[in-house]
Amino acid sequence: MDLEYLRAHPETIPRLVEHQRIRITPLGGAKGGRVERWTLDDGTDLFAKVTAEPSDALPAEGRSLRWLAEPGVAAVPEVLLAVPEMLVTAWVDGGPATVAGAERFGRELAALHASGAPTFGAESDGVLATLTLRNTPEPDWPTFYVKHRCEPFLRQARDAGALTAAQASTIDAALERVADAAGPPEPPARLHGDLWSGNVLPGRVGDVDGWWLIDPAAYGGHRETDLAMLALFGAPHLDRVLAAYDEVTPLAPGWRDRVGLHQLHPLLVHCVLFGAGYASQTLAAARSF
Repeated sequence: MDLEYLRAHPETIPRLVEHQRIRITPLGGAKGGRVERWTLDDGTDLFAKVTAEPSDALPAEGRSLRWLAEPGVAAVPEVLLAVPEMLVTAWVDGGPATVAGAERFGRELAALHASGAPTFGAESDGVLATLTLRNTPEPDWPTFYVKHRCEPFLRQARDAGALTAAQASTIDAALERVADAAGPPEPPARLHGDLWSGNVLPGRVGDVDGWWLIDPAAYGGHRETDLAMLALFGAPHLDRVLAAYDEVTPLAPGWRDRVGLHQLHPLLVHCVLFGAGYASQTLAAARSF
């Protein structure tokens, strides 16, 4: 039993695991389940997420990975199986975050975004951590962003007490200005959708340094959203990533002034997941536009 066999017969993977035909090394827990390193008879390693409670989270992640890999311009682990109980992908080794790798990633991310999407949104909803991401298509990005990325999580954060009524009112007022603050219209970009620094893995991509895209929540959106998310918690050599990106597909004037606008959604998500500790940063992002 080897990798080529699993590619041809992915449906056999759960049975092979059940009958201990795959050597399993636990790597820890993740989102109500566990992550593991699987080693095949021929020595090939795979990465697996196995959930205790079957849900659409792992199939959604698998769909995202496959969609990002579709244009063939970015480094994305190959998906072997994505079912409610488990996600199995090729194993990729991490490594140091080199300048060359960061610049390569910037160029690849620009090409990925430019490969486009059919609409603002997606054919099916996504999952971010434990939260549903509504991907109902909309005719323009401001409408999609307000209706499906900000308003649902603003309500959840307010109802959970992570935001006060006054804070929620300020953010709600800012959402009325999104269309004016969004900059020049752009076509839908093919987004990773959760591109914080923990979801890129520096390492070797073939024979060169690069960054792998992992754990996405992909959809068609505005390309500045991925870049703002990458900056939210910092990323190695981010200035080189952005410079390389801008060389391939120049960013629209004023994009730096719109970073807070694009960070509002992930900050609202953090309010929902982690509480009022993110309230002041979320409010600052809303006030920035």
